[in-house]
Amino acid sequence: MKGNYFEHFAEGQFYRTGSRTLTEAEIMNFARSYDPQLIHTDPKAAAESHYGGIIASGLQTLAVTFLLFFDADIFGQAFEVGVGADELRWNKPVRPGDSLTAEVEVMEARPSRSMPHCGVVKTRIRTLNQNGETVMTLVSVDLVKRDPAALGAEAKA
Repeated sequence: MKGNYFEHFAEGQFYRTGSRTLTEAEIMNFARSYDPQLIHTDPKAAAESHYGGIIASGLQTLAVTFLLFFDADIFGQAFEVGVGADELRWNKPVRPGDSLTAEVEVMEARPSRSMPHCGVVKTRIRTLNQNGETVMTLVSVDLVKRDPAALGAEAKA
């Protein structure tokens, strides 16, 4: 299996993802479908706004962050399901040409009480632009499959 089972995670572990650069066309196309505000879709209106130009939707920043996280294969095939996202903040606008990278820190890893074949892994995710500036933060809570060998050992004990 690619990725890591629940047993491979401990508080304080740190991961860094690859990066992804957003183009103006990608930003505008995403926004037209999912967040059609003028600051995301209309270059003229965006230029006249407080932001001085097109910026990415926060929803797109979140989606790209999740893509980076999963492309890094931190959980891999052991990922069961996401159960929550807390403390979501958009700290700085993402602009066309920005390259995003995510830093992931394990905050907590504990066995699930309701799903014994999984553990709960809570991570703090910080999305950075190419200048190292934080553009988004969140705490993600995910269920990750336990190692079948570990479960078998527990059953025998």
